[in-house]
Amino acid sequence: MSQLAARYKEVQDRISAAATLSGRQASDVELIVITKTHPTLVVAELADLGHRSFGENKDQEARPKAMELDVLRPGINFDWHFVGQLQSNKVKSAMIYAKTIHSLDRPSLLKEIAKQLASSQAQIDCYIELNLTQDLNRGGLDPSMIRQFAESALEVPGLRVLGVMAVAGLDVDPRADFETAVRISHELREIVPEAKALSIGMSADYEVAIELGATHVRIGSAITGPRGNN
Repeated sequence: MSQLAARYKEVQDRISAAATLSGRQASDVELIVITKTHPTLVVAELADLGHRSFGENKDQEARPKAMELDVLRPGINFDWHFVGQLQSNKVKSAMIYAKTIHSLDRPSLLKEIAKQLASSQAQIDCYIELNLTQDLNRGGLDPSMIRQFAESALEVPGLRVLGVMAVAGLDVDPRADFETAVRISHELREIVPEAKALSIGMSADYEVAIELGATHVRIGSAITGPRGNN
């Protein structure tokens, strides 16, 4: 077993254990492996192990990687998630390969997504990203704006709001931030009842996230390891 395969199995086992401890099934939690900065062959090996859901945060890296994998692993239906801050001028490109955008967080981005959906008659799944910090330069919507923003998103044909996404702040107890995300998730569901998904938890805190109800965890280094050490 390769180091990559061993790390992948360990994370799967820990997800299962965390789910069990919180009275849930492992199948309640979807693992999105974040493969940013790692070569295409890392994704290919994980695909060979049966994994399909992958996340990237830069379109200039993600799109060529997705196209190359279509050649390397023909016939595999990759489930690409865009998890980084998405520039409006990259929306059209990202929608070519990404099935889900985790970082819908501002009116200008929503407007551009609406424009692309209207011209292509396509569909896209999105999470509304929350900013749980006091840093206004950090991506994410101010939680106090969730209702207004959700109502605007509902007006866009072809856009499906899945739920909320959040990243815990640095050097803080992730539990407090995740509890805020859960609260905002409940507020969102008052506007969009079907938006039950909760994309929280990364390599350092995914077990806490699962305890608090995460439906999707975005895990990179705990599986992929340092660049060049796979």
